Amino acid sequence: MAEHSPIIVWFRRDLRLSDHPALWAAMSSGRPVVPVFIRDGLVDGLGAAPKWRLGLGVGHLTESLEAIGSRLVLRSGDALTVLKALIEETGADTVLWSRAYDPDSVKRDKDIKSALKEAGIDAQSHLGHLMFEPWTVETGQGGFYKVFTPFWKSVRGRDVPQPLGRISSLTAPPEWPETENLEDWGLGAAMRRGADVVRPFVRLGEDAAQDRLSHFIENIVDDYDTKRDLPSEDGTSCLSENLALGEISPRQCWHAAMRRMNEGSKGAETFMKELAWREFAYHLIWHTPRIATDNWREEWSAFPWNEKENAEVTAWKQGRTGIQFVDAAMRELYVTGRMHNRARMIVASYLTKHLLTHWKIGLEWFEDCLIDWDPAANAMGWQWSAGSGPDATPYFRVFNPVTQLDKFDKQRSYVSRWIAEGRSNPHKHALKYFDAIPRSWDLSPKDDYPKPIVTADAGRKRALDAYEARDF
Repeated sequence: MAEHSPIIVWFRRDLRLSDHPALWAAMSSGRPVVPVFIRDGLVDGLGAAPKWRLGLGVGHLTESLEAIGSRLVLRSGDALTVLKALIEETGADTVLWSRAYDPDSVKRDKDIKSALKEAGIDAQSHLGHLMFEPWTVETGQGGFYKVFTPFWKSVRGRDVPQPLGRISSLTAPPEWPETENLEDWGLGAAMRRGADVVRPFVRLGEDAAQDRLSHFIENIVDDYDTKRDLPSEDGTSCLSENLALGEISPRQCWHAAMRRMNEGSKGAETFMKELAWREFAYHLIWHTPRIATDNWREEWSAFPWNEKENAEVTAWKQGRTGIQFVDAAMRELYVTGRMHNRARMIVASYLTKHLLTHWKIGLEWFEDCLIDWDPAANAMGWQWSAGSGPDATPYFRVFNPVTQLDKFDKQRSYVSRWIAEGRSNPHKHALKYFDAIPRSWDLSPKDDYPKPIVTADAGRKRALDAYEARDF
């Protein structure tokens, strides 16, 4: 290995300079470092909102690297082909990256590591966007966990290494390879006019993520147990979009919460449990990749879910079901690119149970609309709600979206923030929905608010009748 040959660091969903093991390994070598981001088939295959949000994150990382005297080289194409070209251009003999754990990324990365090693290149993967590598968490029998509670008991007392510090400088190569123009990639093209509506709600980059974490720990986490279920309150961390792109690491969140927990905050421990829930999703997608595309409980493949785009599905996507909690949540999604977690459970239950529609339709809609889209969390969340997944809500539990609204939005603050129809002075966020949606939907805040397409009681009965009739 040449003493001064460059090291390529391939950025993916790790768009930060702190607590970045692969980048630290490259920096610590003292050798020149060539950071690169590759727009490959997996990037091109992203939905509209996550692809747009990724583009913002890549642009911000470019600025962060330039601020420490480095650069981010942008290339598009097959990842292995791009890396081989960069190796040839720079004389690099080492490529480092952070691990990914979803099935498509795992296959790509295994193939690339094998090909590079065969070509005599030192290819190394480092800890990615998890605290616990999936293969290191085992049951007493040596298998993987299929239920969250014992998983949590297994990891809650584990030693999580302290986060690595922030990189302040990188040795530059003698000559920088050519880079493509991020704007030419058009990563936000599918967002169309919705991009301008969603943009103010984005917390972009590492510094914004760290500021939000500090604010959460100092001002919110103590009441996390009670306020996290109230969609009109600022009661959650709102760090999901930053975690999804690696603008902050789970270790940073974990240790911040642990310090607060040791000061006596019960809410901080609950937040740590939610971080572990995210880990559990990746534990499952690593050990059972089918969760991303098929029923985890295979017997549910026999259930007669609706799998077509019908009038009920369209009304659900548009936030026009006539069920206020569902509609407010779907509109929040379109305006902000995010959705409160309690609301996610309600809209998922309504689609899969009241409307008896396949969870894949909801999963794909979220994949297109969420700026915090995460392959493992999205898959597990939808299958949990549908009853077809691990640790799932029992199939006979059907969330009542009306009583849930009475419980978690008594004053209807959440509803009034997101639903404009029938109000003389609608909230500005409610009106933004009509600026974001496709014009082809032909909706107006002056429209009458719809009657329920399926009422809470009728939907529950329909669901329970269908479950009773199943033959598995």
